[in-house]
Amino acid sequence: MIYQGKALTAKYLEDGIAELCFDLEGDSVNKFNRLTLQELGEATAALAAEAGLKGVLVTSGKSVFIVGADITEFTELFKLPDADLRSWAVQANDVFNGFEDLPVPTVVAINGVALGGGFEMCLACDFRVMSSAAIVGLPEVKLGINPGFGGTVRLPRLIGCDNAMMWVATGNHQKPDAALKDGGVDAVVAPEQLKDAALDLLKGTIAGDFDYKARRTEKTSPVKLNDIERMMSFTTGKAMVAQQAGRHMPAPLTAAKSMERNAGLSRAEAIEVEIDHFIKLVRTPQSAALVGLFLSEQAVSKAARGFAKTGGDVKQAAVLGAGIMGGGIAYQSAYKGTPILMKDIAEAGIELGMKEAGKLLAKRVSRGRMTADKMSAVLNSIRPSLTYDGFDKPDVIVEAVVENAKVKRAVLAETEKHIRNDAVLASNTSTISITHLAEALERPENFCGMHFFNPVHAMPLVEVIRGAKTSDSTVAKVVKYALQMGKTPIVVNDCPGFYVNRVLFPYFAGFDMLIRDGADFRKVDKVMEGFGMPMGPAYLMDVVGIDTGYHAAEVMAEGFPDRMRHDFTGISQMMFEAKRYGQKNGIGFYRYEEDKKGKPKKCEDDTALAMAAKAKQASVELSDEDIQARMMIPMCIETVRCIDEGILRDPADADMGLVMGIGFPVFRGGALRYIDQMGVKAFCEMADRYADLGALYQPTESLRKMAANGETFFK
Repeated sequence: MIYQGKALTAKYLEDGIAELCFDLEGDSVNKFNRLTLQELGEATAALAAEAGLKGVLVTSGKSVFIVGADITEFTELFKLPDADLRSWAVQANDVFNGFEDLPVPTVVAINGVALGGGFEMCLACDFRVMSSAAIVGLPEVKLGINPGFGGTVRLPRLIGCDNAMMWVATGNHQKPDAALKDGGVDAVVAPEQLKDAALDLLKGTIAGDFDYKARRTEKTSPVKLNDIERMMSFTTGKAMVAQQAGRHMPAPLTAAKSMERNAGLSRAEAIEVEIDHFIKLVRTPQSAALVGLFLSEQAVSKAARGFAKTGGDVKQAAVLGAGIMGGGIAYQSAYKGTPILMKDIAEAGIELGMKEAGKLLAKRVSRGRMTADKMSAVLNSIRPSLTYDGFDKPDVIVEAVVENAKVKRAVLAETEKHIRNDAVLASNTSTISITHLAEALERPENFCGMHFFNPVHAMPLVEVIRGAKTSDSTVAKVVKYALQMGKTPIVVNDCPGFYVNRVLFPYFAGFDMLIRDGADFRKVDKVMEGFGMPMGPAYLMDVVGIDTGYHAAEVMAEGFPDRMRHDFTGISQMMFEAKRYGQKNGIGFYRYEEDKKGKPKKCEDDTALAMAAKAKQASVELSDEDIQARMMIPMCIETVRCIDEGILRDPADADMGLVMGIGFPVFRGGALRYIDQMGVKAFCEMADRYADLGALYQPTESLRKMAANGETFFK
């Protein structure tokens, strides 16, 4: 044994050839935490001291190679002063440089995921052999930072500046064929051949068949482009990166600029440039939000797995109601491997549901993501039915009929008579109380909410709603089913609107009040898109359906009359009464015409503008900042109320729910992190400036207490 640590070991495989194996003790994956970095430095020193060493094979003892840096250490690390953070980065790079400078050739066998710091370790090796089952990449920009272990230095020198900019600025995972084509790896082999192939390459290098010193010189020298070529490459590349990243995400363009500045430098100088840009990005609010969101996502996923432990597999499912929503649920279930019955009371509904599933599958086939045979198999696992025949088989039955409490109660009560006593019933209601719906059932403990977001195949979130009598086993079963469907479930306690819609409707109320006070809805849309929302509130209402929104708003007003019932006729109600329902019937706040691809194209509509003018009751001077504040304050305060009332488990669920459920801008991290970054005291002061707008704008007692104590939602 050359070196024995808790994160890696080094030992001789055969005469002169050592294996450096990453195998982090007590963890299911390898990652670059402080221990791993320290031990890599120690193991490298031990290898360098071996007189008989001829070459080093780098491997992993896990099913992955190295997933990246340990993000859980980032929050404390990023709080360090610049000088201390720079010292840490320099020391880390010294470890990678020390390994790269070993006096013998090095080959890495990439057996699984090698991302971020894991791929930077691969780049420090002379040659890379990749399993056909592995992925590689540098996804740091998705955390608002650029690579910090030499990624922006080594990659351009290996694969060229143009390719490297795209790899780093997109942060995309690279599959084997793409990685080989660009030159990021030297060979791709079947998983069972990986170690032998990597060892053969190492032996060939030791024998002089491959010039590892030339490869190493290339990686440690300036990029082989003259000044004109370099300027042209980076001018074009940066323009593309800036266009794709947008103005809210500085990391992609900063990473491209780092590569541009370091391209003409030696390794030592280039790494200093990378560290400069790394520290600059670490200090941005976007990085703090994105790192925080990553940690929240991990917490939400861990909680879901915890709930699902006792759920048992869902081997067969069913959906009631075969419209667009039912067809979407059926598609997602079948596509992810759970056969499903799809029942409707009319043949037209069945046809619509099957058409929806078929359309989604055909799109995958046309894009080369699925074979025609696979499409046929998935469609065959969706069994349409006009009766309850076979309903004694499903483990979970999801009701997705019209959003009407009376209709849902009748359908649920009837369905309960045709299913097993231990089967779980779930409602896809978006606002109606689960406790109220359960009153129609003989086994309310076997009933809960399972709220999907539209379109089902694209939206990752599922709210699992616990009614007053819902059992833990029911929640576990439905969470397990959501995970099987490839969704991220959050468990929510019952209340009108549950979580996402409960906090979305105060946002819409803020919009109605803005139009009442003289704002142009087109400008409000533009301002909120500038804030980072995927679409403005008027356009969002059109997409959701103004009729759907109106009926949901009535439920919310009944549930929370003190702040969600209004004393004026808002523009949303006027649109509903004029039967302007949005995209579903072609007219709403905007008019919709089909484009060349058959998709609805948004156009301005004179009638909608005239209606907005009629809804105007005042002429308040409104800046962009006023519009953002008046839209965001009600949503944020309602989110806090959901935490205060125990509707949600914790702030991580709250922020992830908004990011995944309504597309809340990721670079802001969610409503609660938005408050944290502003400062709770500053948020309360902002809300107080709009206190005359009513209860939706009044901070809770808990917020004021947090402000007084200098507290935050996230530590």
